[in-house]
Amino acid sequence: MLHINVNILNAGVFGGSWRFPGIDGLGAYTIEHYTAIAKKAEQAKLDAVFLADGPVLDPSVRHRPGNNLEPTTVLARIAAQTQRIGLIGTLSSSYNDPVELARRLGDLDHVSGGRFGWNVVTTAGPSAARNFGRAGEPEHSWRYRRAASFTAQVVAAWANRTELASPQGRPVVVQAGGSSAGKRLAAQVGEVIFSADQDLEHARAFRRELRARAAGFGRRPDEIVVLPGLSTVVGSTEAEARKRREVLDDLLPDAYARGRLAGQLGISLDGLSDDEPIPAELLVDPDEAGGSQTFYRVVKEIIDRDQPTLGQLLKRLSGGGGHRIVTGTPEQIADDIETWYRAGAADGFNVMPDVLPAGFDDFADHVVPELQRRGLFRTEYDAATLRGHLGLGLPALPEVVS
Repeated sequence: MLHINVNILNAGVFGGSWRFPGIDGLGAYTIEHYTAIAKKAEQAKLDAVFLADGPVLDPSVRHRPGNNLEPTTVLARIAAQTQRIGLIGTLSSSYNDPVELARRLGDLDHVSGGRFGWNVVTTAGPSAARNFGRAGEPEHSWRYRRAASFTAQVVAAWANRTELASPQGRPVVVQAGGSSAGKRLAAQVGEVIFSADQDLEHARAFRRELRARAAGFGRRPDEIVVLPGLSTVVGSTEAEARKRREVLDDLLPDAYARGRLAGQLGISLDGLSDDEPIPAELLVDPDEAGGSQTFYRVVKEIIDRDQPTLGQLLKRLSGGGGHRIVTGTPEQIADDIETWYRAGAADGFNVMPDVLPAGFDDFADHVVPELQRRGLFRTEYDAATLRGHLGLGLPALPEVVS
């Protein structure tokens, strides 16, 4: 069966979602925003809710609301108001202490009945570094070396708990990173991989590579569940869906879109008009990029392949960062999901609705039933833990790397 999470990204994944008609643009600052979506996700029998986060005071709050509630706080409240839905939170390996984090996350897993998963991120960007009093962003390879050792320490601490032990053995390790170092980390410790891909064949190759790398570390390939991000724009007709996407594109704050893209590429877009392409000489090889190499690669591939103008590129990304966007009817979106799943490009998806909560309501009420009718998605839970939903056993402990 497919695995589907909902990524609760403030007012929605699109940069202008908070300005969409009928939406409470500041709803993401209330706990009810998250608990209501989680309850809806549980009714739809999704695997988990997913919370992105960064330990950072993000300057982009000038142009859109941010993710401003700390994930474990939100997930504890969700756990108290749900029974089965998995709970995945993003917490940094670069800016936390492994002993403290192991206890905090282990306790949340215990009190939730074994429903927690930790999304390990190395936290790219200079803003986070400044928030911790550092002059600059830690070097990319250092972040991943620390992440490997950090994660192994946390997992070992979970395995050694004799009191408040996990009902699922230990929390699920989720990892997001498509760089060379990120893929190595995924193969070493990741169980669920949150990926970014625009191309089906590239996604198939990525999944095969991760499974082969995992085998190289003595793991079983089926211990890796790959869930690409998927942004959805749902309409009752194609025309309605296209119109909705056009409205969202028009609502995108230009300053936010430019700032986000400049941050992803690590270059200045000052002086570049919407009618001209990004000069090729400004772009380095993705393995040389300093920030998130995953999103750098995705965006650079779009630029190299399609040669869009800056304005076209900003609208294509729509402030969402580089995850694939599918616009259409419930049947068309289900067709796309089924195509990727049957082709071996994905084990499921981390769904990122265009607008929250309305866009997720459309997905849960119309796309999920279509997937169920096709026999691709569960109609009832048959497990009580996140590890059970994902069909994952308990892997061997990763080696602590010095």
